[in-house]
Amino acid sequence: MIVAYGVANLLQSVAAARTTVHHTFDPGLLLRLAGHRTYLVGLACQVAGFVLAFLSRRDLPLFLVQASVAAGLGVTALLGVILLKWRLPVAEVALLVLLFAGITALVLSAQPAPSKALGTEGMIALLVTLAVIAVLGFFAVRLHGAPGSVALGSLAGLAFSAAAVAARPLASASSWDAFLSDPLLYLLIAHSVVGQLLLGLAMQRGSTTAAVAAMDAAGAVPAAIVGLLLLNDKIWPGREWLAGIGFLITLAAVVGLTRYAEPQHQHAVARETTRAVVGAPPPLVTQPAAAGCEVAGAASGAGDPVPQAASTGLRRPTTRS
Repeated sequence: MIVAYGVANLLQSVAAARTTVHHTFDPGLLLRLAGHRTYLVGLACQVAGFVLAFLSRRDLPLFLVQASVAAGLGVTALLGVILLKWRLPVAEVALLVLLFAGITALVLSAQPAPSKALGTEGMIALLVTLAVIAVLGFFAVRLHGAPGSVALGSLAGLAFSAAAVAARPLASASSWDAFLSDPLLYLLIAHSVVGQLLLGLAMQRGSTTAAVAAMDAAGAVPAAIVGLLLLNDKIWPGREWLAGIGFLITLAAVVGLTRYAEPQHQHAVARETTRAVVGAPPPLVTQPAAAGCEVAGAASGAGDPVPQAASTGLRRPTTRS
């Protein structure tokens, strides 16, 4: 699961960096991203990670599963070193060790247990949450730069967190008929689609270090609290301190890794953009500032257009549920 999300983070962020920046809460962005084979491969990895996370939520508490999803950034950092020749500073090595230690502490403290039913009130709460996230996203998408990245990243994290809450009791469905007829399934799908759209929008806006940190916290903390209070998530007696320390260490390591992963990813995309612009015979055709800039008449390869000019912003890898 962690490996699948790590690969998905890397591939999807590259595809988002090559897509025209959207300034409206438009689902068409997902269709544009789907035109990139890189994004589709990343999406396939994300679906695989989602299925594994869904099956894990049948018996494992949400604080463990959500922290593991966020830990996919550690795999992204390692893949960047191996495949994209990112540097591996001593500080990043220390953060990877902390990440491994945090996940280990969560594994040792988590007590497997089936979920309680969420109930009608819980389903209504998830529906209201979906509406609130969508309305806030409609306004947040008008923000630019770091504020837009933070706002959209936080909302994406909340959507993925709500999807995780819906998945925990849904994973315990007794039959396929019960699974397909459960309203939680459709709430799960709706929250996941909205979260994916918000994530794509957040990845398009400038530096997203703070946005990724906010998204990871919003995706892990609320779900962990709801799981412990309402869904029968359990901690082995006497290990509550270990769970708390492990959870905090994991989130701190993920936030720290965003700081080191971002600049290297930006520089890699910038070099690719420079090569494409210099080597392309057609001139640059710029659109009005509100719409961003595009390189006309060129392509970076089969299915993937040339990366955006600097005004669209360059991003780092990001995580999701």
